[in-house]
Amino acid sequence: MNKQPAKEISLEIPFMARNRRDRAAIEPGRAVLSKQGRDAGRCFVVLKADGQYALVADGALRKVEKPKKKKFMHLRATPEFFPSIAAILQDGKMPSNADILKCVANRPPREE
Repeated sequence: MNKQPAKEISLEIPFMARNRRDRAAIEPGRAVLSKQGRDAGRCFVVLKADGQYALVADGALRKVEKPKKKKFMHLRATPEFFPSIAAILQDGKMPSNADILKCVANRPPREE
């Protein structure tokens, strides 16, 4: 029998959620909701995403100096994207806690 080589899977594509409610990619500058853990239901902003983990902060309990490392499966991406935060992160700088707190506070309320 001829065995065909296994297909290679590229991990370079941003994580896309698997259910209908989670269609946005988890990327720096995106607002996400925590699905698991003691911070379940809290809104965070993604500071860095690589592999299967994201570093998230909310500016209040989780400061940018010590962001929370969470797996993608424990986060739910929201449609809100903050270009001002993404621009700061692309420049290689870290946004202030006040900037992140302002974005999270101005976010529309959850629809659940």
